[in-house]
Order: sequence, then structure tokens, then C-alpha cells
Amino acid sequence: MDLIVQRPEGLYCPPGDFFIDPWRPVARAVITHAHGDHARIGHGHYLAAASSAGVLRARLGSEIALQTLAYGEALVHGGVRVSLHPAGHVLGSAQVRIEHGGEVWVASGDYFVCGAGDDNTTCAPFEPVACHCFVTESTFGLPIYRWPAQRAVFGEIDRWWRANAEAGRASLLMGYSFGKAQRILAGVDATIGPIVVHGAVEPLNAAYRAAGVALPPTHHATELDKAALPRALVIAPPSVQGSPWTRRFGDYSDAFASGWMQLRGARRRRAVDRGFVLSDHADWPGLQQAIAATGAERVIVTHGYEAIMVRWLQEQGLQAGAFQTEYDDERSDVQKPAGDVVSNE
Repeated sequence: MDLIVQRPEGLYCPPGDFFIDPWRPVARAVITHAHGDHARIGHGHYLAAASSAGVLRARLGSEIALQTLAYGEALVHGGVRVSLHPAGHVLGSAQVRIEHGGEVWVASGDYFVCGAGDDNTTCAPFEPVACHCFVTESTFGLPIYRWPAQRAVFGEIDRWWRANAEAGRASLLMGYSFGKAQRILAGVDATIGPIVVHGAVEPLNAAYRAAGVALPPTHHATELDKAALPRALVIAPPSVQGSPWTRRFGDYSDAFASGWMQLRGARRRRAVDRGFVLSDHADWPGLQQAIAATGAERVIVTHGYEAIMVRWLQEQGLQAGAFQTEYDDERSDVQKPAGDVVSNE
């Protein structure tokens, strides 16, 4: 028996009678992380990593029936042993390990694998989990996606911010409010100037700080004297682009942080001054590294470039297939490009 199958409500574990990141209301849901496409309202009972509790309650409501596990801690439900393991994606992100009848399956959720010399101080790093079958994401499952060193990207952001500050121009940097915004905050040089965050970002900052993640001081735009705004780094979700909210910053330079910014066409469509290649998902080498580290002989691919990943896996001698899912968090930042030429700029 397959330990995870696809049903209309989402990915389902038949022997345990529970779902993983279901997109329709169910009685029992195991949640890999708190992004809105994976953690939805309406489930009867939620199980998630302990470090994700603050963000889940902030996003879904304080009254949800939430049970948590520490990373590596296990419980048995319906004869299925379930444990959660770090995914390196955002605060509290987890891979779900399921063991039953001598078989071990792991559902990755979304995950990020740091490159050599890099680290992500805002969440626990990805932990390979040995299994017979690995259910992997493929958001950036094309060979063209190879992330530059994070430290180099943060250096680019700092230089852009510093140049704008010296020119008396605010720096508006757009990115996902949960995960991306906090990685930016933890990675930039906060001595350059004040940091302003949008109202959608600050509640997530509070959850990160409550979980012990060190972030620099942040302000709402109304808290700063107008004379300080031209030196500010402003971190906000993509929805603010061109909105009345941005007018308070006067003359500003804007930029976008996303893995899609590796493609010149994506930057052009966003119509921003700068694009910074920064993602919370594994790139092509990261996907290969993570899959190999599991030792799995069978791999099931979800959301992203499923067909390409499946073909590549089969060429490596693995048994591979795909699940069709309704996850879309990176694409809510910027529309997935198609047919664009990779930029070396």
C-alpha cells in the first residue's frame, strides 16, 4: 500500500487517515509550514512543528485545534509513526516522515538547501531523512536555476540600499511577507539606515522574535520622521507596487527579491529598478542533493516543473511519478516565467 496518495482534498495517508497540507477542509491535517497555500483554515485538527505555532496562530487564528511536535519527536496515529524534520524553508517548516508496515515515506513540503559557506539564521536548516519514497517539491526544478551565494546577494542589497541612502532616496524592497522578509532583515547591514516594514510583515517579525530569531529593529512608516525616510530600507509584500501606500516615501528606488529574478523576463515584467535572486526554495543542485541524500528509490514530484523532474529522475534510474497539487506560494510573489532567457547580469 502506498503511504501517501492523492485525493481531491489533498495528499492523504490511508493507513493513518490524515492529510498533509490539504487544500480543502479535512478532519486531520499535518501541516508542513504556515504559508497560505499549505496551511489553510477550516481543518478540524492541525499537527505541525512546535516552532511554527506562533506563525500558524497569527495566520489562522489563536483558536485553531493545534497539536505540535518538536523536530524529531514522534507520535503514532492509526498504527502510523509520524515525525517532523527541518526543511530549511521558513520558521517551523518541516518534512513529514511516515512509517508503517516497514515502509518509510517522507513528504518534503517546501524546502531550501543552503549552498557551501551559506546559512539561514531564521530557521532550522534542511535535514536529510532516509526513506523508501520521497515526495519532493520542484518549484525551481530546471537546470537554469542555480542560486548565487546568499552572502553575495545580501552584499548587492546593501550596496543598492547604501547608494540610494546617499542619494536621498528610499529603498523599497518587495518580497514575500513570511520567510523572505525575515531572511532579508537578518541578512542586511542594519547600520546603513532605518528599516521600515509594511503592516503585513510586522506580525510575522513578532512571531520570529518570539521564537528566538534575532532580527534588527523595525519601524512602521508613520513612526519615523519624514527626514529619516530617504535613508530607509522599506520591506513590503509585492502587492504594494504602484499603490497609494508607497507615495509617502516620495522619490524611491524599488527592487524585488525572488528566485524568479534570475530570469531577465521576470524582472522586466515586474518593472522594478533591481531584481535580487533570493529564494526560500531549493535550486536545481539543491533538489538533486536533497533527493540523493534520502537514499529513496522512488520519488514523487509535486508543484513546479514536475514533468522535467520526473524525466530526469527516471534517467537516473529511479522510479518516479508526480502528484498534481494546489500549492502556489512562490507564484503569488511573481508569475512563473515561461520561455525566458537566463540573464548573466
